[in-house]
Amino acid sequence: MHELGIAESALQVALTRATAAGATRVLGMVIRVGALSGVDPEALRFAFTAILPGTPAEGATLQIDSVAAVAYCPDCQQDFVPDTNHFFECPTCGRLSASVKQGRELDLVRLEIV
Repeated sequence: MHELGIAESALQVALTRATAAGATRVLGMVIRVGALSGVDPEALRFAFTAILPGTPAEGATLQIDSVAAVAYCPDCQQDFVPDTNHFFECPTCGRLSASVKQGRELDLVRLEIV
């Protein structure tokens, strides 16, 4: 479960930023997770629950913002949402596209600290 490593890294970043800001507690975090990131949001939430006890982030809330996949068709010059199997075929012209505009995100986007 690589989500545990991701949770540990995000927690370390959060604690480092909190310390740099003179805070002693992390009350909440918001993480953006793209549909193509390979991260299972529920596994990430479970991992956070497991690692927070005994840290300055114990009891912190975790909000996960999901980001849908969006691809771009250079022939039609328009964005499209890939099908549920993440098959990147333009629904208008049928061309396969390797141009992903969003959906790979994995970002710590906000902290609530005191």
